[in-house]
Amino acid sequence: MTGPHDQTGTHGPTGTDVRTHDGGGDTMKTATQADRAQTAATAGPAAGEPRLTGHDLTLAYDQRTIARELDVAVPDRSFTVVVGPNACGKSTLLRALSRMLRPTRGQVLLDGNDIAGLPAKSLARTLGLLPQSSTAPDGITVADLVARGRYPHQGLLRQWSRDDERVVAESMAATGVEGLGDRFVDELSGGQRQRVWIAMALAQQTPLLLLDEPTTYLDIAHQIEILDLCARLHEEEGRTLVAVLHDLNHAARYATHLIAMRDGRIVAQGEPGEIVTAELVAEVFGMPCRVIDDPETGTPLVVPAARR
Repeated sequence: MTGPHDQTGTHGPTGTDVRTHDGGGDTMKTATQADRAQTAATAGPAAGEPRLTGHDLTLAYDQRTIARELDVAVPDRSFTVVVGPNACGKSTLLRALSRMLRPTRGQVLLDGNDIAGLPAKSLARTLGLLPQSSTAPDGITVADLVARGRYPHQGLLRQWSRDDERVVAESMAATGVEGLGDRFVDELSGGQRQRVWIAMALAQQTPLLLLDEPTTYLDIAHQIEILDLCARLHEEEGRTLVAVLHDLNHAARYATHLIAMRDGRIVAQGEPGEIVTAELVAEVFGMPCRVIDDPETGTPLVVPAARR
């Protein structure tokens, strides 16, 4: 498997086999229609408006409904984190926001346009996705895999350039894999592979980046390293990030906007300092706790109740 394919074409780091067809709509478009769609996908939002929103979303796999009536708005230039217990619909929501999963009801909008109708390649220049599990082709090196993040920027009139080379090198350096360029991806440890996939996502250089459990397989030091990197992308480069995280304290420390889910519904949305309370943790996770100020950051810190 070279990467997941959505119902309307793949885009970006969802896999290495990136295609430009759009199976969810007409494959033949006039130049004017294509230009208009590309402009919609890459243009910024109106002042104060979120770029990525979901409206009245019902999400299902085959006949099994995972979530109903979800309304979500990702603040522009935010670091949005989705939290909740296992199997609550976090990753399913991310798949819908990235067009990997077509809602059975409702729609996802990017800059006010239905994401299902956007050309795959122009979408890939605006929105990137790092899925929960990615499988690289056999025999591919780290440098070659990261370079595939530049595919959306290639075209008949624009081939590989020194700028592409620079972006790939910077992405590998940012994730600490610059010394692994000649290594085969399937020879790496789980943590190293995860950082290589993140490097590929960074090389795509999209203003919106979705990450499904980006700290999977990483030890605590590398988890913090990756989350610090995400924070820098948000703060210094102005990128909008949406990540699914399991660790509530990491989410509360790094997120500027938090979405808490349980049983396929959104329980609360807002700034961590406003919504993370002992009552919310009990409702979402079923865990008694105290919420105190993190002594390092002042953000909410969840302390589980002691066993008695």
